[in-house]
Amino acid sequence: QVQLVESGGGLVQPGGSLRLSCAASRSIFSINAMGWYRQAPGKERELVAIIISGGSTNYADSVKGRFTISRDNAKTTVYLQMNSLKPEDTALYYCNAQGLRTRDLRLYPELWGQGTLVTVSS
Repeated sequence: QVQLVESGGGLVQPGGSLRLSCAASRSIFSINAMGWYRQAPGKERELVAIIISGGSTNYADSVKGRFTISRDNAKTTVYLQMNSLKPEDTALYYCNAQGLRTRDLRLYPELWGQGTLVTVSS
């Protein structure tokens, strides 16, 4: 079974920065897309940023210009650099992978990480 392992959340003051990481727990052959979603208390889960296999990215309007999604050369780890953080960025951030295929060619249509908490507060 493959898992997505997230790290990097924490408490930061407004205007500060954090970097989230998400890596697959096993060796991966390919992934169609990886992204970050977030869910604030009392709100629905929303897309923050996504990067597809070709390298194209897409961002929620609320984070454009402040957040950057990237991945490592092996394309199995995804990062979310978050700058100029605001209190409204406070949420549980989830990593998502779509179309993940392991080295033994087992396909996982969609996987979610366990979530990492980001709190922006003074």
